[in-house]
Amino acid sequence: MDYVMKLMEKYGIPGRDAYELADSPYTFPDGAHYRMELSGIERPSTLEAMVDEMNKRKIPIHRIIATVMGATLLSMEELKDFARIAHDSRIEAIVTPGPRPFWDLGKQISTPEGAVSGLRIRGSDNLRYIISDIFRCIEAGFRGFLVWDEGLLNLLNNMKINGDIPSDTTFKVSIFAGHANAAGAKVLEMLGANTFNPVADMTLPLLGSIRKAVKLPMDLHVYLFDSMGGFNRFWEGAELARVCSPCYFKIEPGPGMGALYKPWVGPDSLAFLAREKVKQAKIIHELVQRVNPNLKLSAQGPTDLSIPKP
Repeated sequence: MDYVMKLMEKYGIPGRDAYELADSPYTFPDGAHYRMELSGIERPSTLEAMVDEMNKRKIPIHRIIATVMGATLLSMEELKDFARIAHDSRIEAIVTPGPRPFWDLGKQISTPEGAVSGLRIRGSDNLRYIISDIFRCIEAGFRGFLVWDEGLLNLLNNMKINGDIPSDTTFKVSIFAGHANAAGAKVLEMLGANTFNPVADMTLPLLGSIRKAVKLPMDLHVYLFDSMGGFNRFWEGAELARVCSPCYFKIEPGPGMGALYKPWVGPDSLAFLAREKVKQAKIIHELVQRVNPNLKLSAQGPTDLSIPKP
């Protein structure tokens, strides 16, 4: 085992989990250790409510995961309004393009044994559809996209390198890609990921071993859907930021994504939940500062964000 540990470290992968819980040597470009990310900002009206609450509570929100129901279900006018509001508020919007999982005919993933196979884009037609939806969102002004398939990530990154996609585009790898170790994180970094969401139920030593291998930001759930575990890590936020910096604190409460992020969910319900998430971001920040006031939160709209350009 000692030989294998040294061999892993030869290739840039920690040979053991980071039980020493050392300080991360990295920060965001502005010197901050942590930022705030809210998921499920589905419509322009949801974003308007979130921004209003953000300004009332004087807490910066740096990134939103938008249109989780699929950007295909918003009109071009709605997309442009969405991009304008995010631009004016200096918020990075990571759009979830369509087709979303389960839009096509394949249902293996929904069977008991098929559920362990992970979400992937099925076939070239669906690759073409989702890239077309990304181009549509780029036309509306967006510069950030959620990706849950390594093949799609590699293809999009090559398009970015060759100038087919704007060079300031950000690719965030979803929790549904299922990565949970340093070797997987290193692959994502090599394929062009700018930030990634490891699986949610990881301890500090596990996350610390990932930080030893890669520099890209980690997006860490501190509040998670009941359907995926339903935990709350508010009091652990300071240690998460210290060990994993740079990191986004990802706030996503509720019964489950399948029930909430649908086009028939009313705008008032979405707006209420967006305001609650802003309140929770403020609480998390206060607790981090209570535990470790040396940790820094980015101000609103740092220059390295991929803010929409409507």
